[in-house]
Amino acid sequence: MRMDLMSGYKGVVGLLVGNENSSNEDRYVERLLDRISNGKLPDDRRNAIAELQGVVLENEAFQLAFGAMGFPIMLSVLKEERDDVEMVRGALETLVSALTPINHAKGSSNEVQPALMNTDLLSREADCISLLLSLLEEDDFYVRYYTLQILTALLTNSPQRLQEAILTIPRGITRLMDMLMDREVIRNEALLLLTHLTREAEEIQKIVVFEGAFEKIFGIIREEGNSDGGVVVQDCLELLNNLLRSNSSNQVLLRETVGLDSLVLILKLRGSSFTFNQQKTINLLSALETIKLLLKGGSESDPGKDMNKQANKTTLVQKKVLEHLLILGVESQWVPVAIRCAAMQCIGDLIVGDSKNRDLLAGKVLGEEPQVEPALNSILRILLRTSNMQEFIAADYILKSFCEKNADGQSLLASTLIPQPYSMNHAFLEEDVSMSFGSMLLHGLTLGENGDLEISCRAASVLSHILKDHLQCKERVLQIEIEAAPMQSLGAKEPLMHRMVKYLAIASSMKSQVGKFSTSENSYVQAIILKLLITWLADCPSAVQCFLDARPHLTYLLELVSNLSETVCIRGFAAVVLGECVIYNKSTDSGKDAFAIVDAISQKIGLSSYFLKFDEMQKSSIFVSVKSSLTYQSFTRSSTSSMVDIEDVDDNDLSEKKNLDHPILSSILDSNFVNLVKSLEADIREQIVDVFSRPKMKVAVVPAELEQRSDESDAEYIKRLKSFVEKQCSEIQDLVLRNATLAEDLTKTGSTLQPEQKGSGGSDRIQIETLRRDLQEASQRLEKLKEERAKVESEAIMYRNLAGKTEADLRSLSDAYNSLEQANLQLENEVKALKREGHSAFPDVEAIKSEAREEAQKESEAELNDLLVCLGQEQSKVDKLSARLLELGEDVDKLLEGIGDEAGAAGDEDEEDDE
Repeated sequence: MRMDLMSGYKGVVGLLVGNENSSNEDRYVERLLDRISNGKLPDDRRNAIAELQGVVLENEAFQLAFGAMGFPIMLSVLKEERDDVEMVRGALETLVSALTPINHAKGSSNEVQPALMNTDLLSREADCISLLLSLLEEDDFYVRYYTLQILTALLTNSPQRLQEAILTIPRGITRLMDMLMDREVIRNEALLLLTHLTREAEEIQKIVVFEGAFEKIFGIIREEGNSDGGVVVQDCLELLNNLLRSNSSNQVLLRETVGLDSLVLILKLRGSSFTFNQQKTINLLSALETIKLLLKGGSESDPGKDMNKQANKTTLVQKKVLEHLLILGVESQWVPVAIRCAAMQCIGDLIVGDSKNRDLLAGKVLGEEPQVEPALNSILRILLRTSNMQEFIAADYILKSFCEKNADGQSLLASTLIPQPYSMNHAFLEEDVSMSFGSMLLHGLTLGENGDLEISCRAASVLSHILKDHLQCKERVLQIEIEAAPMQSLGAKEPLMHRMVKYLAIASSMKSQVGKFSTSENSYVQAIILKLLITWLADCPSAVQCFLDARPHLTYLLELVSNLSETVCIRGFAAVVLGECVIYNKSTDSGKDAFAIVDAISQKIGLSSYFLKFDEMQKSSIFVSVKSSLTYQSFTRSSTSSMVDIEDVDDNDLSEKKNLDHPILSSILDSNFVNLVKSLEADIREQIVDVFSRPKMKVAVVPAELEQRSDESDAEYIKRLKSFVEKQCSEIQDLVLRNATLAEDLTKTGSTLQPEQKGSGGSDRIQIETLRRDLQEASQRLEKLKEERAKVESEAIMYRNLAGKTEADLRSLSDAYNSLEQANLQLENEVKALKREGHSAFPDVEAIKSEAREEAQKESEAELNDLLVCLGQEQSKVDKLSARLLELGEDVDKLLEGIGDEAGAAGDEDEEDDE
């Protein structure tokens, strides 16, 4: 095996630098290795190692040549030359050089990576890992240091192989943990090694924790200065996160042994806290990631996850973590935006589903006298004022978590929604310090009047959280009327819902204007306002009535659904709003009832095209990528080594996704909203079908009405009957037109006029899909039967040939038996002749003959019985195969025709050959 690898490596050297140079380097390395292995003078061997280390460190071709033949010799030195510290040190340094990539100018990705290949080769050497771990007990500093570097290089490129090897070595992990108590340089290298070792290795994680990892990690962090420390603090926190990620048992051990005080202490800002360098930012982000892992509670499959999560929340709140998170995320605006976002995400995780923590946040006030305000107000101001998209998402997540299944909290916030005078509504946001939460929110909602639609749509997102699943809040907000500009309609007021629809229309019209909105920004504004309308109208007939009070609203929605220049999600959301106007419509007015809405959809859009909007929306990448909670980056050395500006966490990430809909929607649209839309879709389809299945007006036909009343003249009676008949004719005509429209839509569904309408919703599509599925299943069954038939035919041919061969064997055995009988008869005749001649000296030939005949007859009978059994088995198989062939429609007699003749012909040929 080693010879194959060596020959392969030598071939690689040839590919890299050419055959001539390769042979020169191979020979040079081979001479040095020969001096190391067979040299007599210790100084000469040490010089050879030093020379070898120098060339391997600087040249990739020498790295390859050394990898092909040098590892066994170096490992031999480490085993046999333990007393010669200089030799051991030189051998280890040479191995480090062989495993270290040479950072020259970057070539193509297909080029050979000598260091990577050497790492793989060394990790395959027998007893290599155990030998290296034993060197950690040596007294020499450099021996331990180089050994740790080698193990780290092996672990970086071959993690699974090294993890498995270390687990099998007694006290292997214990030796590595002991290195954390060594000198600083050794400790840091061991820390880096353990960080690589514990990634996705649950067994190793448990052992490391039981070896006292938590105490040692927090001890090092304190020595380094907590968040003000260097990259060592980052390594410690990365190791800590590896031990806690999806591992609830380790989280319990941390909470119940070391405690969470040391973790919360890292988040505490000190005297120089207003200065942030990149390393301090990464350290705080890593600590916030630890908080995030504790608030998650463990893996999704862990049955004790929820209990552990709640225990972690309780302990963290007791340790005043909320105060530190508010300082980092809300109160201190000079903190880097990445930290503010991460802290606010942790606040959202801390309060979601926890009534005590929600109340605790609601009671918090920030700032100093006299400029103090509730924490929720400060969060709302950040949401409205920030220029960073990720900060908006994080602040919105807090308010969404606060309102989630919190009816009292929603009512509290809705009660503060008090309209302000027009002059106050259009003041700058910096002047809203003394405003209540609701007044500030209405302030933001009305800023769209000045063209600032982005702030209005952010406020709309908050309003949707307040209204979600809360009928009383929806009814209350419906009563809010916004004062219009003095120049418009003499300052008349309009409902807040109408103002939001107005902003939606403005956002659509601004798409063609250059410099104000790009397509994606516009869709982001439109989508959030439509989300508000969907949430508001759900289970709220009063909201539907208010929406339809303005006739242009319905016309605009119909245009929005059919506008192909809009994105998939915008058309889909608008279709949902239209559907809600059907299923939650309690109006009896002829122009606003459910029948009128369905007729408008049918005439302006077409039912097939309308239902197709739902299918397109469900398949859109934004809808598919929606997650139930926010996620953020894990900070490691590899992910931060090339970071230039850590605050660019929003635009860069968003621009990577190629989609017409704004990528922010995957964060704003949570799984609960997606489930709401899916349930509404089913109800909308069912309700529209129900509307088409019954008349527009329910006319109760009472037989008494057809009779003339006693006090009614003939003329009045005729006039009443005529009115009744006209009403019936009008109703019939309306049904005919509606059914004709429906039939036309259904015809389009199955036609090829519009490719985009193929496969659209409706019963025809379901029937077509069912027939296509049945056809595919029938084709598969037919193919399976064909394969089975071919298999049966091949088996029949095989057994037919076997039967013919057995019959020929039986015939040859019969011939042999006949020959034996003739020989016996001939011997009998000879014996009789000898007896007549009087040769009495012969033994009793008759007895011998009789005995021989009996033995031959027994052997023949045994062989015949065996053959008969075989023939019986073969005949049974032939019968079964014949029955199966009959089921498949084959002519069995035709298949078996000629078997006996072929066998007979074969027998005749044998007899002719014998002659």
